[in-house]
Amino acid sequence: MKIVVLDGYALNPGDLSWDGLKEFGELTVYDRTPADKIEERAADAEILLTNKTPLSREIFGRLTRLKYVGVLATGYNIVDVEAAKEHGVIVTNVPAYSTEAVAQFTFALLLELCHHVGEHDAAVRRGEWTNCTDFSFWKHPLVELAGKTMGIIGFGRIGRAVAGIAQAMGMKVLAYSRHRDASAENDRLRYAEFNELLAESDVISLHCPLFESTRGMIDKKAIEKMKDGVFIINTARGPLIVEEDLAQALNSGKVAGAAVDVVSKEPITEDNPLLRAKNCIITPHIAWAPKEARERLMKITVENLASYISGKPKNVVNG
Repeated sequence: MKIVVLDGYALNPGDLSWDGLKEFGELTVYDRTPADKIEERAADAEILLTNKTPLSREIFGRLTRLKYVGVLATGYNIVDVEAAKEHGVIVTNVPAYSTEAVAQFTFALLLELCHHVGEHDAAVRRGEWTNCTDFSFWKHPLVELAGKTMGIIGFGRIGRAVAGIAQAMGMKVLAYSRHRDASAENDRLRYAEFNELLAESDVISLHCPLFESTRGMIDKKAIEKMKDGVFIINTARGPLIVEEDLAQALNSGKVAGAAVDVVSKEPITEDNPLLRAKNCIITPHIAWAPKEARERLMKITVENLASYISGKPKNVVNG
């Protein structure tokens, strides 16, 4: 059985092992695969693993030996799952591996917006504290989170983990989700309608999937409904936000700060308007990437393949 990994570097830049996959067949791992090399490299593969290398309807029509695609991520929008199903190809993903990592990173971004730790450290090293008349100074307003309201859009595993941290920090939580679990509510957490969440939240954090119904959900109209001085955080998918609208809101002061780990086109392009927006933190899609999370991703990937080979596939997204 021939197994091909099209873009293994992000998952394993050298600090993990592929040995678990080698047990199932002949393994070939490519760090990256450009679009014009996909068919050539996957031509004889029965098992294909991809993270962000797209697999289109045309590709499935040409890869006649292919039986299984394992997505090395939770999101699987890079695979045409309907075309895969039409060609008898099972597609699986890896859910829940990064819950703790993404929740933690969400607050790393939020706390940076609140305190600008990196900028204050740089100021000290430039001598600004040494030459300061007073014992203390700050270059931005400093924000305390206790008592404020966090609106969480998307209340799956990650959204709930974020809510737990928010409550531990003394925040109130409003949750917006298509599916509601009444048992999750308490005196500091309740579900809200979308517009209510926009109007009442001091911090809005995105944790929902990218569908056509959620694409561009944070746009000019949505931002107009928010509090003046709101913080917006996105560790989910870049296209959830209309970036030009967010940039304008940041530059006008309507939005006090934003922090995004994802953008509409990745890697980010030089013309992305958020690069020139005020008080906008941008990180290179790393919330998922602590070694502990990647180890879980690798483990579940191996388990998914083992389950498929045993005739009992799990985490199937096109069943």
